[in-house]
Amino acid sequence: MKQAWKWGLVILWFAVALVGSAAAEGGLPAQVPVPGMVTLVDLGAHKCIPCKMMAPILDELKTEYEGRAAVLFIDVWENREAAARFGIRAIPTQIFYDKEGREVFRHVGFLDKKSIVHVLRKLGVH
Repeated sequence: MKQAWKWGLVILWFAVALVGSAAAEGGLPAQVPVPGMVTLVDLGAHKCIPCKMMAPILDELKTEYEGRAAVLFIDVWENREAAARFGIRAIPTQIFYDKEGREVFRHVGFLDKKSIVHVLRKLGVH
């Protein structure tokens, strides 16, 4: 039983690493939202000014909430199908999903770290 638990963690870590690396490169992650995790998806573009302002915040949150919440970035200029899939009308747009994969909050425009942390806490991530 212990070994199965360890393999489960290894598989989860690998899946999160794959999703994170694809998102960091602007690629569309395999599963959004991440199954079983509170997920923040920031949809923007690497060349958009407010998106650039959010990048260091997202990097901090990705590190601070590792293993507790998924923080993803998708470049909708590089992945135009993502804009349609998520109903994006302006960038950046942040979409928060609960652990069950339901969209629970959406914000358009720059969102500061304090506000993001507030939403994550409301979703039970501490």
